[in-house]
Amino acid sequence: MKRQQVFDVAAVRGIIAERKDMAGAMLPILHGIQDKVGYIPADAVPMIASELNVSRAEVHGVISFYHFFRQEPAGRHVVQVCRAEACQARGSEALAEHAQNVLGCGFHETSADGQFTLEPVYCLGQCAIGPNLTLDDELHARVDADKFKRLIQAKREA
Repeated sequence: MKRQQVFDVAAVRGIIAERKDMAGAMLPILHGIQDKVGYIPADAVPMIASELNVSRAEVHGVISFYHFFRQEPAGRHVVQVCRAEACQARGSEALAEHAQNVLGCGFHETSADGQFTLEPVYCLGQCAIGPNLTLDDELHARVDADKFKRLIQAKREA
């Protein structure tokens, strides 16, 4: 059973009100909510749909289409492993498998201790020095299994 998440409803309503009249308002609203709350709460979907005069399914479709949007709160640290072809050619598939084993979770999941959320990302713009990842928005290049373990351990000890 999932636990109910509490979020700042007033802040979400404010973001929607501030951006609802923009051209293509849904993406700016979703980005604003995720920036403020850390994810897109399920209870925000009907609020967005109502204000934009679209269906809940349409809002959910946009949220689920873009990998950037989270539907659950992230862990304390966010690990994004590049899954683009250039990084794949440089070993990101092995890195992704290793990351899942070390963290004990798959992509779009959070480790059991709530410390790490693992996400795929499609190109970090450092193709020549892959495989790459970000850890809490800090870019790391040429990441192998040992470097990954060191990065994760440093965050655990911080």
